[in-house]
Amino acid sequence: MVDNKQRGKIVIDRQRCKGCYLCIEFCPFDRIEVDTELNRKGYRPARFKEEISDEEKGCTGCTMCALICPEVSIEVYRAK
Repeated sequence: MVDNKQRGKIVIDRQRCKGCYLCIEFCPFDRIEVDTELNRKGYRPARFKEEISDEEKGCTGCTMCALICPEVSIEVYRAK
């Protein structure tokens, strides 16, 4: 369930991501980070930050990450 602080969620295809990290640069609320584990191709893919601290703002579902991703590896979901 999505709370008031987080109205959106993204799903990143780990195997498709090549680790360009453009999504990290363009996320206005810093909700994406570098994964610690490699994918099958040997890249460290981007990962959605699920946990939100009290000081942070959650994902709004703005789609900036999906629009900038050259590998089309990000799906954005918004709460109703």
